[in-house]
Amino acid sequence: MRDPLDRFLSRAEALIGRLEALLPQTHPVPDWDASIAFRWRRSRDSRGYLQAVTHVAAIALSDLQNIEKQKQQIEQNTRQFVEGKPANNVLLTGARGTGKSSLIKACLNQFQRQGLRLVEVDKSDLADLADIVDLVAGRPERFIIFCDDLSFEEGESGYKALKVALDGSISAQSDNVLIYATSNRRHLMPERMSDNATYIHTDDGDLHPGETVEEKISLSERFGLWVSFYPFKQDDYLDIVAHWLRHFGCEDRQVADAQADALRWALQRGSRSGRVAWQFACDYAGKSRA
Repeated sequence: MRDPLDRFLSRAEALIGRLEALLPQTHPVPDWDASIAFRWRRSRDSRGYLQAVTHVAAIALSDLQNIEKQKQQIEQNTRQFVEGKPANNVLLTGARGTGKSSLIKACLNQFQRQGLRLVEVDKSDLADLADIVDLVAGRPERFIIFCDDLSFEEGESGYKALKVALDGSISAQSDNVLIYATSNRRHLMPERMSDNATYIHTDDGDLHPGETVEEKISLSERFGLWVSFYPFKQDDYLDIVAHWLRHFGCEDRQVADAQADALRWALQRGSRSGRVAWQFACDYAGKSRA
């Protein structure tokens, strides 16, 4: 037979365990000196924490070719932000592989010495945005919360969480935080022909979107700055190929000889994008050194 004291201690331990589960979770304090970029992760007990990125992409703004207008817009907005001036949340949309994500990473490298830091958040973790903002609020650094390749289906919880974080909360967004998101969809949600049926014609001849369309554009319009990216023309694509081949040490003769192969490479992939140009340059330069 168990001793009464043992039974009491066992019940007390079980009670403490239940109480701990009811208490608000505390987020581990990250090592802010470990990196300039962090990812939001979840531990086995479902607690969120910031994980330092040990190897940050070394891409520079000068590496991004034929997107000069987009580069100028993002660089200027980011410069305003790190200088403590008014700046906007940014939505980068358009053709795949044209440099949307790379531009944000390049801005991080450009402004890291001025205190810029980046926090990458997966779509599945957008419900934690308020916790992330609270965690970095009051820090001297300036934080870009980065949501890559963002799109939503009907009813996803992260959609409303992002709306609230951008503009819809009773609390103001921390002045050391901006949200930069990339997407292939301008309005971040699927658009269907049936949505057009909800438009309303008024007596004065104006055309007004219905509730379905209003809901779909209500998130994207919360971003103060929209930056669009477009497919590259053939000459633009070849310019990017040449840039990366020279980056890998190829001579001008090799760059000229590679043009036909570069066009075939793009044709096979059905895209003339910066990503495809980089992939070709890696393959061609690697083989030329063999």
